[in-house]
Amino acid sequence: MTNAARRKSLAGLVLAVVLTACDGAAVTHERAFAYVANQDSGDVSAYAVDSVTGALSAVPGSPFAAGSGPASVGVDPAGKFTYVANQYSHDLSAFAIDRNTGALSVVSGSPFPAGTNPAAVSIDPAGRFLYVANASSNDVSAYAINSLTGALNAVPGSPFAAGTNPVAILVAPAGQFVYVANFMSASISVFAIDQTTGALHPVSGSPFASGAMPGSIAIDPMGRNAYVVNRASPEALSGNVSAFRIDQFTGALSENGPPVPAGTYPNSVSVEPSGRNVYVADTVSNQIRAYVIEQPAGTLSAAPGSPFAAGKRPIGLGIDPSGRYLYAGSHGADNVWAYALDRSTGALAVLPGPPVTAGAAPRSIAVTGASD
Repeated sequence: MTNAARRKSLAGLVLAVVLTACDGAAVTHERAFAYVANQDSGDVSAYAVDSVTGALSAVPGSPFAAGSGPASVGVDPAGKFTYVANQYSHDLSAFAIDRNTGALSVVSGSPFPAGTNPAAVSIDPAGRFLYVANASSNDVSAYAINSLTGALNAVPGSPFAAGTNPVAILVAPAGQFVYVANFMSASISVFAIDQTTGALHPVSGSPFASGAMPGSIAIDPMGRNAYVVNRASPEALSGNVSAFRIDQFTGALSENGPPVPAGTYPNSVSVEPSGRNVYVADTVSNQIRAYVIEQPAGTLSAAPGSPFAAGKRPIGLGIDPSGRYLYAGSHGADNVWAYALDRSTGALAVLPGPPVTAGAAPRSIAVTGASD
């Protein structure tokens, strides 16, 4: 196949996957649920999402026991399984989701072994492969997901070497590439996914330089722009967000303008499903910062009213697939704040009522549900 033909084929695949995700065909659920990994209580809080108001209510049996130090939670695109990276027990908890109630039941064989201090999980958009950033073994574990049972099997060649202290991982929306934030080596490792086996192969030029202490990655729905939270900026003694352009054919990153300020210690970044806005949890300042993605450049500008008040030490952010609601876990107050999201401006408004109670030190949030 010629290079031109190969690029045309890949472009068609990217478009097909994105359109499938946008029209809701790939994410069809009877109800919407939110799952929160509680790092210090070793469990997962589960909530039903009110489709009209966005309010959260605990599902039967919540919270559900996980391993030691759950740091990240992910849900497969079909909404059948939930996976939790347990940082201190060095393994993964796997649960089947009751799609009527949201309750969790342990998958046979769980927990599954991971590397040392698994810090983050990400699942490809087809629900075939799961990837884990292991913060202390400096690598990425890769697994094939059994679509019937949810069980995990190591991919040939796993684990795959990353940079120093990888703490965040994200599969791109088209499922072609994996991006890993290496906290201590100030870089982003980029891998191409073998679509047959799930094995990872570094792309040309990887790793790519980031700001100091990159801690979280988000990618817009079309897979054109990546946003990386840098927790410390030597120039300003504060955090910022770097914007990158993604090469659609190779996955390579190129800087897209100077980083934008993101408060004292930004911890996580999310892009809402329409691709208009970016949100950052500013942990030390107890705020959420909102940005507008300027088109077609992909650069960021502050949204009206930003920053917005949050709970004590917000870390994890979760946005429902419809893009109407945002949820923020308060790591220092053991609860979850809920917001209505204005997709036209990016502004946030706290939903009526008090924050819902979570476990100890909520750290990561995953939200299931049908997209608009």
